[in-house]
Amino acid sequence: MIHVDATLLIDLERELTRERLGPAFEFMELMDEQEVLAVSVHVLCELRTGAELARRSLAHQEFIDRLVEGMLVVYPDDRFPMQYARVAAAMQRSGQIIGRMDLLIATAALIDDAPLVTRNVKDFSKVPGLRVLKY
Repeated sequence: MIHVDATLLIDLERELTRERLGPAFEFMELMDEQEVLAVSVHVLCELRTGAELARRSLAHQEFIDRLVEGMLVVYPDDRFPMQYARVAAAMQRSGQIIGRMDLLIATAALIDDAPLVTRNVKDFSKVPGLRVLKY
């Protein structure tokens, strides 16, 4: 299983819309067809918020539906709060701070013991134990 960050999905949307394929599409092309791609509900929240703010909101929402079709949507379970708290506390103690939404996304990947695909390596690489895949 591999978790995907919003950056990958946003870049995929841009590349497909502009009909100019780039790093996000190339990364997806190299994926093993048997690999399970997971997207946390927190990533979907980020994407849906962006779509709501867009001029063509309905078209963006429909595009998101098509983009994540076939991906496993991961929701928090009872392990989530404790894992989040441990990681957040460890990061605060070490002075490594990232945004709360990024920490929620990272926590979902950590719980599944899955790497996270992102362009935002700067922030996610601060999360202890998180394997980050850059595209």
